[in-house]
Amino acid sequence: MQSNHTIDNPSDSDPSGLQDLHTSDFFEGSPIATVVINVDHVVTHYNKACATLLGVPADQVIGKKGLGKLFYGVERPVMADLIVDRAMEAIISDFYQNRFRSSTAIPDAYEAEGFFESFGPKGRWLFFTAAPLRNAKGKIVGAIETLQDITERKIAEDALMTAQLEIEKTVEQRTLELAKLNEQLLEDVARRERVETELLKRNAELNTLNDKLSVAQEYLMQSEKLASIGQLAAGVAHEINNPIGYIFSNFGMLEEYQASMFEMLLAYEAFESSVNAPQASNALHTLREKLEIDFLKEDIPNLMKESREGIERVRKIVQDLKGFSHMDSRSDWQPSNLHQGIDSTLNVINNEIKYRAVIVKEYGDLPMVECVLSQINQVVMNLVINASHALGPERGRITIRTGRQGDDVWFEVEDTGSGIPKNILPRIFDPFYTTKPVGKGTGLGLSLSYGIVQKHHGHIHVDTEINKGTKFRVTLPIHHSVPLQIFNTDDPAPTAL
Repeated sequence: MQSNHTIDNPSDSDPSGLQDLHTSDFFEGSPIATVVINVDHVVTHYNKACATLLGVPADQVIGKKGLGKLFYGVERPVMADLIVDRAMEAIISDFYQNRFRSSTAIPDAYEAEGFFESFGPKGRWLFFTAAPLRNAKGKIVGAIETLQDITERKIAEDALMTAQLEIEKTVEQRTLELAKLNEQLLEDVARRERVETELLKRNAELNTLNDKLSVAQEYLMQSEKLASIGQLAAGVAHEINNPIGYIFSNFGMLEEYQASMFEMLLAYEAFESSVNAPQASNALHTLREKLEIDFLKEDIPNLMKESREGIERVRKIVQDLKGFSHMDSRSDWQPSNLHQGIDSTLNVINNEIKYRAVIVKEYGDLPMVECVLSQINQVVMNLVINASHALGPERGRITIRTGRQGDDVWFEVEDTGSGIPKNILPRIFDPFYTTKPVGKGTGLGLSLSYGIVQKHHGHIHVDTEINKGTKFRVTLPIHHSVPLQIFNTDDPAPTAL
């Protein structure tokens, strides 16, 4: 099939003398399609292979310009035109974009390829080479351009590329499948490891819970004993209160009788010197000296004073014991005197701490606080006993402070003990956690105290320093706007941590 393209603008005969050179049998017999132009862009040579490839006879091309229109249908240069104009490096990329390269065989020669729809029934892929033609002096007198039909190669390359893409796609798909399977396998392994770890963890937790259950069972038994002891103590305190009341009443009457007797004795002493009978007077004087009446007049009031102080102390201890036994406490908010509660608690546990520490009180001005005082007393007792145990063998100091801050009140228990290590500080409020040897503590003291403070809508803050001491501050609201949560006010006194 021949193309309808023709070259416009005919030119005069070739002045360069190249026509004789390219009319040789070698040029015409070459199987490679070849075309030559001179410096005026006029085609001087156009062999049979080129005419066959392009479907355009030589007489329509030789002696004419405009090879670009033959290939592209519009006026534009081909590589041979750019070579004779010495414009190849400057503008070749404008016409061939990335489809050209310099030749590695011939200097100043170029190669390119492109698809042309007008050649052949379905278009053709052509491969071009273009090189300058120089005379004996090295001057460019023209350019030669060859053409090769690479359609079959391109089709094969496209097929190969398609096959390669399919293979790559298949490989990528298989790789993804393998990666997914590998990921699933890793997940299965990780899942099994997690399950195994979880089973080991659960087993350890069960062992720990079993140990705690044993401790809890022992603690419950102890709680029952302490509850019974508390009820017994409350009953004993109530029973002791009655005779103490009699003693106080009788002691008051006895002091009145003593005053009357001393008054009568003074009257006798006043009249002793006026007795007319010397024998009677001497007998009374001797008897008074024998009975040491003067000494008794001084000593009996002291004995009475000390006895009253002792009875008042017994009465105070009994009252504190009765109050601490919770028999008279209620389960709703009651305005309470925290200082009175702290003092009564210290009085009850005095025997526990008097050999371990000196108690220093630094009380501030506190209003009446709505609370369940018996529960707060438990917290005070637990913190003070913990502080005394933290002092170790050396006798130390425990300072109890109170104060008010806005709508809250606070009290502190600070010791001069060994402090709490930072690695166990986050666990001190955990139930059953204790640093004491087995049998010396259940680890419920601070946990119960924390629960009581939480139910009072307060909080506990801890400051500690190794070898310097620990300070627990309990903050409580003065008033409560929500009902009290029901909790057991008859819990036994918590064991120290």
